[in-house]
Amino acid sequence: MALEAGLLEILACPACHSPLDDRSAADSPELVCMGDDCGLAYPVRDGIPVLLVDEARRPA
Repeated sequence: MALEAGLLEILACPACHSPLDDRSAADSPELVCMGDDCGLAYPVRDGIPVLLVDEARRPA
């Protein structure tokens, strides 16, 4: 289930304030930071983005 376009426009990475890439249509839905030095992946649970740095997956 993809997030609303309007919501995605106002969301930003809480760590670096860069835009987020919507990958919520995947098997493990998440929003991935587009920042060059960041790249954190925030989970989307039940259609709700969890924008907590402690919950984010670090880039590989």
